[in-house]
Amino acid sequence: MPELPEVETTLRGIEPKLVGRTLARVDIRQPKLRWLITPELSSEMVGEEITHLSRRGKYIGIHTLKGTLIVHLGMSGSLYFVPAETPPLFHDHVDFCFADGDVWLRYTDPRRFGAILWTVEDWNEHELIKHLGPEPLSELFNADMLYVRAKGRKVPIKTFIMDSKVVVGVGNIYANEALFKAGIRPDRLAGKISKARLARLVECIKLVLAAAIKQGGTTLKDFVGGDGKPGYFKQELAVYGRANKACVACGTTLKEVRQAQRSTVFCSKCQS
Repeated sequence: MPELPEVETTLRGIEPKLVGRTLARVDIRQPKLRWLITPELSSEMVGEEITHLSRRGKYIGIHTLKGTLIVHLGMSGSLYFVPAETPPLFHDHVDFCFADGDVWLRYTDPRRFGAILWTVEDWNEHELIKHLGPEPLSELFNADMLYVRAKGRKVPIKTFIMDSKVVVGVGNIYANEALFKAGIRPDRLAGKISKARLARLVECIKLVLAAAIKQGGTTLKDFVGGDGKPGYFKQELAVYGRANKACVACGTTLKEVRQAQRSTVFCSKCQS
């Protein structure tokens, strides 16, 4: 599933070629994604110039003066450019075609768990976005904030930091990696962790996500960024996907457990 670094990589890949372009038409071949594509999307966007792009958590906002296109990549979605008139394949569900006509922005999603929605309101007030926690790379996400949110919570710390109402964008891959880097067991209760250790966790979340963005995200199967290239952070994964292999720090065999139906890999010696 594309996580925050993959979504940020996608945004950075498509933004330079999108801003300033005017939509000539929107070809919707399959409207049934996680939610039905906003029916009026085609008529509302045609003739609109794209002014800028932004991101909240895993949502990309493509903004015009009239409104905002909200895109979520779901589990298998991707946005990338193709030469104009490139014939679509089976999972190519939507094309955004521009007035200058040299390239189109294409949305592909084999599992169809993504979303493409249109709003004329402030997108930060949209039902899917307004309840999201702070961005992990912002100053709003800090030790004081996390300590207050964690106080009294009897949930595993990994589950806690993956809650988008606590902080957005810390998906499974990066939660595993940040907890390893911080030396914290993923099953330790959030409310039992000291402020000093939470401060270290905040630092590690920021470091891991920033490094992943720099590497273009993590390609485990079929993710590609807006430039059509895979992400290379997989080469730097210390624990995720390495169950029963030697810890890169101490050589201890890494353990794997299931938490909230997700794979969790950790080192019983380095993490406590």
